[in-house]
Amino acid sequence: METQLLIIPGLGDSGEKHWQTFWHKKFENSIRVVQDNWDEPVREDWLERLNENISKLSKPTILVAHSLAVSLVLHWAEKYHNSNIIGAFLVAPADVDSPQHTPECTRNFSPIPLYKLPFPSVVVASENDPYASFERKKLFAEKWGSDFVNIGQQGHINSDSDLKYWEEGQEILQKLIKKTKL
Repeated sequence: METQLLIIPGLGDSGEKHWQTFWHKKFENSIRVVQDNWDEPVREDWLERLNENISKLSKPTILVAHSLAVSLVLHWAEKYHNSNIIGAFLVAPADVDSPQHTPECTRNFSPIPLYKLPFPSVVVASENDPYASFERKKLFAEKWGSDFVNIGQQGHINSDSDLKYWEEGQEILQKLIKKTKL
């Protein structure tokens, strides 16, 4: 059975030039979470929407989260469980605990949960991401029990990074999918 992807955009949604949008178009086995308010996120509302999407799943699924959605995944896994979730691909986690790195509107996602996730995961990080220090992303990966992949100088790994189909990310995702089948 083919692994499904649940694409979870962060603050402001993922625009037309974002790798998540390219992936959603490319992978027929992908579903995209759509929030009611992309610009003023309320953790409980976002959590409820994510859980609604997850409760409808009927096959093994990897959560594909970017930025603010990474902390959303951690909050979800702390509160809920669904046997269809077999892994998490966590890209450019935004440090919602840090006013220097993230906007005030994300503070209700703080504190970012620091516990070992109940499924395999990988944190993909850039050295020059303005939304979290590199050291902090390494700490997140360690606490979450995630593999850690440094992709160099790619900013926030978003539309501005101009990654299109982001082949390197697809390779990292494939490794995670293989790991979930062990």
